Amino acid sequence: KMGNAESNAYRNHLSRFLPEEQSDVDGVFDTLSGSSGSAAAKNGKATKKTVTLEALKAAHMQEPLPEQMTVRLYNGMKSVGLAGKSSGPSDQIAKEQFVIFMSNLLKGNADEKIAIIMRMISMTEGPVKGKQIQEFTEDLIRSVVHVLSYRKELKGWNLENTRDSASGIKALASQLLSELKLADGTKPVGPQLMEMDFDKSVIEDWVYRVPQISTFLSVVIRQGLHVLHSLPDQSKDIVNMVPGCKGIKGRRMVSLLDIPSIIYINSHLPAELQHKWQLLFSSKLHGESFSQLCAHIVNKGPCIVIVKDLDGFIFGGFASQSWEVKPQFQGDNRCFLFSVFPSLAVYTYTGYNDHYMYLNHGQQTMPNGLGMGGQHDYFGLWIDSDYGKGHSKAKPRCTTYNSPQLSAKENYTLDAMEVWAVGDKPESTETKGKKSILDVDPEAQALLEMTGKGRYSEGLREPLEDDDDDN
Repeated sequence: KMGNAESNAYRNHLSRFLPEEQSDVDGVFDTLSGSSGSAAAKNGKATKKTVTLEALKAAHMQEPLPEQMTVRLYNGMKSVGLAGKSSGPSDQIAKEQFVIFMSNLLKGNADEKIAIIMRMISMTEGPVKGKQIQEFTEDLIRSVVHVLSYRKELKGWNLENTRDSASGIKALASQLLSELKLADGTKPVGPQLMEMDFDKSVIEDWVYRVPQISTFLSVVIRQGLHVLHSLPDQSKDIVNMVPGCKGIKGRRMVSLLDIPSIIYINSHLPAELQHKWQLLFSSKLHGESFSQLCAHIVNKGPCIVIVKDLDGFIFGGFASQSWEVKPQFQGDNRCFLFSVFPSLAVYTYTGYNDHYMYLNHGQQTMPNGLGMGGQHDYFGLWIDSDYGKGHSKAKPRCTTYNSPQLSAKENYTLDAMEVWAVGDKPESTETKGKKSILDVDPEAQALLEMTGKGRYSEGLREPLEDDDDDN
């Protein structure tokens, strides 16, 4: 009778997979249990095959996933109880455990995921410490970056053209952990969080409210174990997790952003803009000049501005509409400010005012520069038209976005800056053709040649990229 109960649960879980998904799950299990082909016959019936930790760690697995994550996945599989088995958990993973594990994490609800996640965080029963959740979350993010890089799924980004991911992994883990809420609604922080005990219900609530945990686990399993990775995915969140990267290829440039911060900021963009980022301006490539900045970003659609100050703080803002040079505020309530380093966070609009974005140049009476949030002379983020100077004022918070001071010092000196267009180019710029500002303004061209700078500016022209060259 026990056998029947067991196979019922197993059949229910199996039925969540489409037929082609079922054969994919079977194939991965066969590979891991070393029983493909003739070996299967030696091992007796298919149901008797098992997977060991050693098999998971074997050469087949070593590359795609870091070892700590392999151990956590194994612990998760091992924690799946088998109906009618009286003994404690065995060191071998039966096929039924493997299928239920896959079904719960890839197709299950928060309740089903949580039991396995608890065992992936800690092998002992009962509450877990904040520090253990932090370590699990860092392992998870590290594995996502590693496996996407290994599988060449970073869509034009890579570990060479972005900031070192180590600090980004810690920053993103801390950001996700800041969402842990106790039963009374309080959010513990800092050392208090690390030492505190959290029970299953708190972690279940956290996994339910922080969708990245499930998404990241899904990526680690699909791409790490190479299961269901090629089949059309029902969840859009994985498709747009990393945006396609354009305009950086072959330019020997390292972005101010790291992979975890790109994933995090992209998740806050409107869904229709998450599929592609294109480099519009980089102070390293285009020079340190406010007029160059304006020439590269005006009328280019929604974009992300990233600034690094001389103290190493990295922060910026999302402009939801095309930048225009005018003495009025522009944009809408989809705009936000963000911090990348030393901490990772996004600050969205408060409803207090509509001072979302501002860009002005060459005016006598109004401030000249690029600003987001707050008010004149008191912006949440400001880059002065006297290029190189800026401020981030927030006493205690920016009125528009509720952001704190983003730079190390209130008045900062700019070290580097990037602007990325997000989503598809607006129609208007497509139809104007690919003219340089120098073609449009022959006077500017002549002036540059008189001052001996003509050739240099030619070098600033954007390479004409087709849409596919970075894939």
